Amino acid sequence: MDSKENIKSESIFIPVNDTDTLHLKRFYSDSNGQPIFMVHGSIENGKIFYSSSGKGLAPYLALQGFDVFVADLRGRGESTPPIGKGSTHGLAEIIKEDLPAFIKKIQEIKGDVPQHWISHSWGGVHFLCYLARNMDAVNLASMVFYASKRKISIISFRRFYMIDFFWNFMSKIYTSIYGYLPATGIKMGSDNETIKSHRQTNDWVYSEDWIDWEDGFDYSTALKQLNLPPILSLTGEGDDVLGHPTDVKFLLKEIGDQEYTFRIIGKSTGYKHNYDHINILTHPDCTEDHFPEAVEWMMKHSEVEVKAEVG
Repeated sequence: MDSKENIKSESIFIPVNDTDTLHLKRFYSDSNGQPIFMVHGSIENGKIFYSSSGKGLAPYLALQGFDVFVADLRGRGESTPPIGKGSTHGLAEIIKEDLPAFIKKIQEIKGDVPQHWISHSWGGVHFLCYLARNMDAVNLASMVFYASKRKISIISFRRFYMIDFFWNFMSKIYTSIYGYLPATGIKMGSDNETIKSHRQTNDWVYSEDWIDWEDGFDYSTALKQLNLPPILSLTGEGDDVLGHPTDVKFLLKEIGDQEYTFRIIGKSTGYKHNYDHINILTHPDCTEDHFPEAVEWMMKHSEVEVKAEVG
């Protein structure tokens, strides 16, 4: 298949409680294709994986025959209500409520077939936290991480400005004024964050330990005891803070002795560009430069046959 005209898309809405509804965007050219579940990071929504004109990683994978499901986490994108002053949810709800709801819906549609998971940035942390608690709840073939890290340890002026000053210091001022982090209004990101999600993310960005804020669950210890599916971890050579190779590799160390492949996507490693934190997914050359590596990875770890759609 070589035309975007072959791609079909639909929006699926999932009530997660009496007030919140999650949005799951589906792209496919073959409804019987193997499912891919995609989750975005902080101050983002699912559109990091697709554009209104049908470009991006999700439509690209749909053209390759996969059945692609892209999450808008609670309050982001087309999930409702949007994040605002009264929003009280955070990362804890994403891990313990949102991801299970998305995964259950995909299983209702596809059956218990092997899934592939793809994340950008903090989305990889969401995935790993879910697996640490629910490894047996999903049939998972492989994962692909784009610029996923848990803590930021690198030292530079740019890190000081972006993380210590703006994300940590200034964002706390904004949240105290507005009751949430208005990331879109201050040109900080493509979606907003709640006070709780900002605080919980901030805790882990600076912490040596990967401990749950509510029940003390040790995610790193739990993950090291599991046999995780194979992981392809990619980050851009030009990603100098939010997905710095040092911190992306640190996340892989935190999960223990697992099967993974780590690659830096840049000119020094044979690619067209020194991709940064965002254009590693949005640059027009991605479809020819490095997106095929994700396809190759997932095909390598795919079942030969995929069951037909059941719901």
